[in-house]
Amino acid sequence: MVCALGAAVCFGTATVLQAVAARAAGGQGGGEAALLLRAVRQWRYAAGLALDGLGFVLQILALRSVPIYAVGAALAASLAVTAVVAARLLRVRLSGAEWTAVGVVCAGLAMLGLASGAEGDRDGPAWLPYALLATAAGVLLLGAVGGRLSGRPRALLLGLGAGFGFGVVEVAVRLVNSLHPYALLTDPALYALLLGGGAAFLLLTSALQRGSVTTATAGMVLGETLGPAAVGVIWLGDRTREGLGPLAVLGFVVAVAGALALARFGEAPGAEGSEPGGDGSVAVRDGAGAGAEPVD
Repeated sequence: MVCALGAAVCFGTATVLQAVAARAAGGQGGGEAALLLRAVRQWRYAAGLALDGLGFVLQILALRSVPIYAVGAALAASLAVTAVVAARLLRVRLSGAEWTAVGVVCAGLAMLGLASGAEGDRDGPAWLPYALLATAAGVLLLGAVGGRLSGRPRALLLGLGAGFGFGVVEVAVRLVNSLHPYALLTDPALYALLLGGGAAFLLLTSALQRGSVTTATAGMVLGETLGPAAVGVIWLGDRTREGLGPLAVLGFVVAVAGALALARFGEAPGAEGSEPGGDGSVAVRDGAGAGAEPVD
């Protein structure tokens, strides 16, 4: 659980550091590509990428140690970290309701920490890795459909697709049982992990480029928490401590609900008055300027 919370801190802090670097690099023209090139030369952006890498390692360690539902809720809590750090570094003013949402997330994670048992000891059915691979391919198809839409439906569908992709990664990590090169190369779970992660990155970036950040991030949070949690409980043997099942359910619901209330921080606020497409916003676990429309 410490690793899961550490991953949330890394992802949430990285978002703001990358946003600060992008803000400092803005205002010089050249479009998004030039903005990104200027941003990556700054130590804050490099530090953000390093934190993203460390967060991914901690996420893997957490997924190999505690139930998927606990890790998923903790990763959703990275939005609370982003909100708090943004309030400090970017001088973003949080409303009373948003501070309450941060507290709600912390309360939900505390309940999960008390109730979570060890990770499940089952490998799942033989078809599960192939189902993950099919789901990852379906995420790409969902992206193709969502890309033809506009407005909130587009952002919601792409956000959900990105969440499904990140959810595939969460489950696939649990299914990789051997690091031997031959076993890895013949393991469909590895290909599901790579395809799901890549597809999620593409869909989230697309959703944030031309759509509501709040809607896209809310869809992503739902997609990456509910499905993987169910898979972990039903097929992988994830359980709670004896007699604490209701507390775990309540903690999960509370933590995810709090994260949804902070969905606008799925992209850290950009600089005011910057050029279109160069507002310095950076998507969570994206690592690239998203160029989204103003946060609603």
